[in-house]
Amino acid sequence: MALIVQKYGGTSVGSVERIQAVAQRVCQTVAQGNSVVVVVSAMGKTTDGLVKLAQEISTNPSRREMDMLLSTGEQVTIALLSMALQELGQAAVSLTGAQVGIVTEAEHTRARILEIKTERMERHLQNQEVIVVAGFQGISTSTDLEITTLGRGGSDTSAVALAAALKADVCEIYTDVPGILTADPRLVPDAQLMAEITCDEMLELASLGAKVLHPRAVEIARNYGVPLVVRSSWTDEPGTKVVSPQPQSRSLIGLEIAKPVDAVEFDTDQAKVALLRVPDRPGIAASLFGEISDRDIDVDLIIQSIHEGNTNDIAFTVARNIRKRAEAVAEAIAPTLCRSSPIETNSEVIIDEDIAKVSIAGAGMIGRPGVAAKMFATLAAAGVNIQMISTSEIKVSCAIHMADSDLALGVLCDTFEIQESPVKLGNASPQKSHEAPVRGVALDLNQARLAIRHVSDRPGMAAKIFGLLAQNNISVDTIIQSQRCHIIDGIPTRDLAFTVAQGDAKQAQTLLSQASADFGGGDVLLDEEVAKVSIVGAGMEGNPGVAAKMFTSLAQAGINIQMITTSEIKISCVVSQEQGTLALQTVHQAFELSGSQKFEVAA
Repeated sequence: MALIVQKYGGTSVGSVERIQAVAQRVCQTVAQGNSVVVVVSAMGKTTDGLVKLAQEISTNPSRREMDMLLSTGEQVTIALLSMALQELGQAAVSLTGAQVGIVTEAEHTRARILEIKTERMERHLQNQEVIVVAGFQGISTSTDLEITTLGRGGSDTSAVALAAALKADVCEIYTDVPGILTADPRLVPDAQLMAEITCDEMLELASLGAKVLHPRAVEIARNYGVPLVVRSSWTDEPGTKVVSPQPQSRSLIGLEIAKPVDAVEFDTDQAKVALLRVPDRPGIAASLFGEISDRDIDVDLIIQSIHEGNTNDIAFTVARNIRKRAEAVAEAIAPTLCRSSPIETNSEVIIDEDIAKVSIAGAGMIGRPGVAAKMFATLAAAGVNIQMISTSEIKVSCAIHMADSDLALGVLCDTFEIQESPVKLGNASPQKSHEAPVRGVALDLNQARLAIRHVSDRPGMAAKIFGLLAQNNISVDTIIQSQRCHIIDGIPTRDLAFTVAQGDAKQAQTLLSQASADFGGGDVLLDEEVAKVSIVGAGMEGNPGVAAKMFTSLAQAGINIQMITTSEIKISCVVSQEQGTLALQTVHQAFELSGSQKFEVAA
């Protein structure tokens, strides 16, 4: 007999008829010989209605009282679903987050789960009762036993955490789409359903705004090896499996407060190629990486920072043994790129063989301001200067001097309490995957870009900047450090650009403008009219044509790339906000991800 945790979202329980349909599905699962724990959200738009009521009473309601208010929504659903199950002759009991034993931090509206006490649930399961749990909520460890809520995506988080604590055979997430699609079906109606996706790929997609699963839920599934399936509430189709790696032994105490960094990774086989002052217009990146792909040169990091005047810089890293081939391509194409521009530019190719790449990686980095800043501060304290920065949702990579490699690895392992970390050997080359290199495409329209001009190029500057933002609870997404160096008053400087959520943008600009003198920076520029389009796929590594195909498709659509950042399984481009949806649709089509079936999100 299997133990199954099922989670139903607000649309799945949005009416009496839908609650009764859920009850029928739960009974069918029990009839197949399974024990079932059901986690539910508030009905339909109930939470929105409660928020509106609060705003009518107070312009600034306390977070504690908001938790008291919002936690009632799920309590309505659990009682009604339990009644519906009992009407069908199925024994059931409804339990709030507190009653089910979900213990959280004492942080109202955004608590993380510390542990789950399973004794009461185990008693009910032994009595063959279906347990119906209020998602999104728990109770604090403080002596006052405060009701807390988990924030956005809290019901997903509750369900996967319960599955981890109970060692369930599977956690099924029922939603209004048939599973995980290659893109948002509201923007790309012919998006395909994926039969399977890895946790790492799902983490990147979820963090980029794919709303089927919340990143916190995927993080728990990944950490504890919870088998996860995303299915439609309206059909019996199998949905999408989210495949977890074989988990390491991990305590359930501090369940969501795990170490944010799982590994410090190191690659000593790196050479950097930088093209400075190439024209800033559509097609430049496509031409460069198209030629690189034609020569079968595999690229690791790619960064393109903000433009300066009518030009921009593009830098990338390759394995050291193919550096000369990459350099030859760059030297040959740079004059062509400049001649094709109506504006006269004087490009330059710079090669640096004396670098290494050090990275921190971990699903726990998501939504935790300060992890990147801690990395930068650690390197700065050791006197290690950062030459390149490239980020994804679950990884931060820095190019540093080769001579600093052992020192950097040691101090980062100490800081993040990592005992063993993988080192990529110089002779190792990635194996080409037989899987489709790109699994999904995501668009984030909730982005704003900040750029700090002329930051002093010395250890500690990035740490100061991102430490200040972390102290003010501002999470940073894409971070890129320019390759072009300006000497100002005898001091070398570089520009630093990054993206944040639009809601944090003005505060971030104010904070950095006030502190600009501390890091020798100039103007802090803000652009709120940007979007980020990303491709994700574990099969990208060892497929040199992926980046070129993405950049070419955008160029053919007349879309200029403003910033580029990459990781092993993701490439992200910042474009203008008005072209964001077109960029998503263009890239999705370029990688032939479209299917014949059209999916619609249920109302």
